Amino acid sequence: MRIDVNNTFKNFNTPLTAPAYSVPTYKFVNREYLNIIYRTDEKALRAAVPEPLEIGDPLVKFEVMWMPDVSGLGAYTEAGQVIPVRFNGEDGDYVHSMYVDNFPAIASGRELTAYPKKLGAPKLYVDSDTLVGTLDYGTLRVATVTMGYKHFEMDKELAKNEICRPNFMVKIATDYNGDLRICDLVRTQITNIEVKGAWTGPARLQLFEHALAPLADLPVLEVVSASHILTDLTLNAAQPVYNYLEEK
Repeated sequence: MRIDVNNTFKNFNTPLTAPAYSVPTYKFVNREYLNIIYRTDEKALRAAVPEPLEIGDPLVKFEVMWMPDVSGLGAYTEAGQVIPVRFNGEDGDYVHSMYVDNFPAIASGRELTAYPKKLGAPKLYVDSDTLVGTLDYGTLRVATVTMGYKHFEMDKELAKNEICRPNFMVKIATDYNGDLRICDLVRTQITNIEVKGAWTGPARLQLFEHALAPLADLPVLEVVSASHILTDLTLNAAQPVYNYLEEK
């Protein structure tokens, strides 16, 4: 079989004749966030965040995202934890865990960037007067979040700043012998975004112990704030900012 590298629709992933995901850029329409920022155990948080990232207040953001219209990927839901950090004087978020119910989104996120995605079953829905986010791993519930539905409007600029914080992740890839070939800290940031609505209100979060979905290792000590944000946006590519192999 001859591979035409000059073909307009290049395939950068396997299977060669039935690619696992489409070529980016990925555009999201009506991407909906439920975000809960909570205070956690400082010792546990320090153990979860890799150097040279720095933490300040021991905070975690648990987020559930419903994405009904994504170019090339379809529709899916995602949930996980991100941690406020600082790198080279810049504030951002370290993406600690992500659980996703769409294989192309998992494959593209892990292979093209460094999103720490695993298969899970998150949901985001309205139950009477309550916005509800849940995350199951297999058949077991590992997280439940509730928030009063659209109790108070939130300033759209504040909502934009919350969504557009830089994200930091660790990209790991091995060679054919199983040795590390890539081990980088990478950075990405959403810059093309329209906030269509934003709200806040009372919220609660429960995390449940699980060996393979250890969200509860960062326990909920206090809910600090909550947001419900509706957006259109485009994801940007990630860029390496720190090479662990060279530093080693």
